[in-house]
Amino acid sequence: MHIDIQRTAVSRISEIPKGDLGFGKIFSDHMFSMDWVGDKWIEPRIHPYGPIEIIPSALALHYGQSVFEGLKAYRGLTDNRIRLFRPHSNAQRLSNSCKRLCIPCVDPDTFINAIRELISIDSDWVPQGPDCSLYIRPLLFGSEGTLAVRAAATYRFIIMTAPVQEYFDRQGQGIYLKAEDRFTRASPGGTGGAKTAGNYAATLQPMSDSAGEGFDQILWLDGLEHRYVEEAGQMNIFFHIGDTIVTPDLSGTILPGITRDTILTILREWGYNIEERRIPMDEVLTANKAGDVREVFGAGTAAVVVPIDRIHYLGKDLQLAPVGNDSLCQRLYQTITELQFGLRQDNHGWSVLVD
Repeated sequence: MHIDIQRTAVSRISEIPKGDLGFGKIFSDHMFSMDWVGDKWIEPRIHPYGPIEIIPSALALHYGQSVFEGLKAYRGLTDNRIRLFRPHSNAQRLSNSCKRLCIPCVDPDTFINAIRELISIDSDWVPQGPDCSLYIRPLLFGSEGTLAVRAAATYRFIIMTAPVQEYFDRQGQGIYLKAEDRFTRASPGGTGGAKTAGNYAATLQPMSDSAGEGFDQILWLDGLEHRYVEEAGQMNIFFHIGDTIVTPDLSGTILPGITRDTILTILREWGYNIEERRIPMDEVLTANKAGDVREVFGAGTAAVVVPIDRIHYLGKDLQLAPVGNDSLCQRLYQTITELQFGLRQDNHGWSVLVD
């Protein structure tokens, strides 16, 4: 794939804020774009980051025909080389989301090569430090202008990047979840397993309400009975109960997290018993009362692995066991970040170097 490159005349890298980068506050100098026209992807290009032209009747604006991804580039702490972590998995998940939303897929090689080329041009934007990375946001949306309720005939694929800090403050005891028993993130047969904009729009009101009540995130329950655990905010959730690690199975209502799969792979190599199944809140309450819940943690690209301190359910707080430096959560966090920053041997071929 030949990519046309138009470099910016003046870099904005001096605008990077000192200290806390935040998450998605400033974007790198360049972005990648290409268009689906006439049953093929055309005009792959890298150009200065900025506003894009979109017709007001674009299908994505009216009917939500869009999907996206989220991954990161990391600057090696000892060799200064830039690594992508598991981009092939992101490419596959994007394809799965595209199929669910009737969107033409992007070839995995095209996906990864576009990201590598973009980051090689904006390599100075990849921050240094163990709590910093370059977040990568691929986005694919229906660009055809029509009000007919159908799949679009034309699409735009773009990739933008942003230097970021870790999503959660890791100095505290853990995050405080509210088990949501009113609103639903996803229902069987819906789009819960796809990374599409509408899934996130539906969470904004309950998230805003819960933040106003002092909670860090929402614990999503199933859409039928509001009884079974599904996700923690935008993260997958894990329970360490006795000698077993339990996490909700991928039933179509839960996003198949790449960090989730990474954790399951590592835990199996460490010899842990793993159960992927439905987890009723009643079971969590009973196990915690008996002292069997050793720790609970969430996992995702933005957060990596973060401990959960409390869960508010049906008007009462469920206080979980405190997490120490020797916790499984901390061990997983250290192992994964060491892989991402090139400090640990990668035996799975998860890391892809950026030239």
